[in-house]
Amino acid sequence: MNIKGKVVTLRAIEMDDLELLAKWSNSPEIWHNLGGWHFPYSSLSTEQYIKSINNNSMKYQNFSIETEEMGLIGTVNLVDIDWKNRNAFNGIMLGDKDSRGKGYALDAVMTMMRYAFKELGLNRLDGDMIAYNERSIDFYTRKCGWVVEGKKENWFYRNGQYHDKIVCGITHEQYDQHVEKTKYWG
Repeated sequence: MNIKGKVVTLRAIEMDDLELLAKWSNSPEIWHNLGGWHFPYSSLSTEQYIKSINNNSMKYQNFSIETEEMGLIGTVNLVDIDWKNRNAFNGIMLGDKDSRGKGYALDAVMTMMRYAFKELGLNRLDGDMIAYNERSIDFYTRKCGWVVEGKKENWFYRNGQYHDKIVCGITHEQYDQHVEKTKYWG
C-alpha cells in the first residue's frame, strides 16, 4: 500500500532505488546534518540494506519519498516502534538537492504523522537533530508542530568537535491541534 500525501507518495523502498540511495549514502553534505555513523557505503552494501528491509516489520517502517515531477527524492521512516507505549522515532532525508524548499519534506512529514497517528494508532513521535542543523529544527518545530523538549550536550562528534543533540517530539493531540491551526488537510 502506498501512502499518498498532497504532493508526495510514501512507498516501499525498491531495488530500483539502489543507485540514488547509494549516491546519497556517500554524500558528505547530507550526512553532515544527520546523526548516526558515517562510513563509505558500496553499492553492494546498499543493495544488502534494501534486501534486508522487512516491509512486514512491526518495529521498523522505511519509505521512499516520491513525487510525480521528480521521482525518488528521499526517504522517511518510523523506527523503534513501541506498540505497548504507542510511540516511535521519525526521521527524514531529502537526498535530491533540487527537491528542497518546495514543500516536499513538509508533505512527507505531515503524511507520515497522519499515517502514524490515524492509521497505526500511535500516540507520540520522537526525533532529534544536531544543534547546528537549525534548518531542520525550525522545519520540525515551526512547520510541522513539533516541540523542542530538551538537549543532550556534546552528543554528536563532527570534524573534531562535539555538538549538542536537540530532542523534540509531537503527540497525537499536538498533531491534531497543528492540523486544525494550519488547516493542512482541510
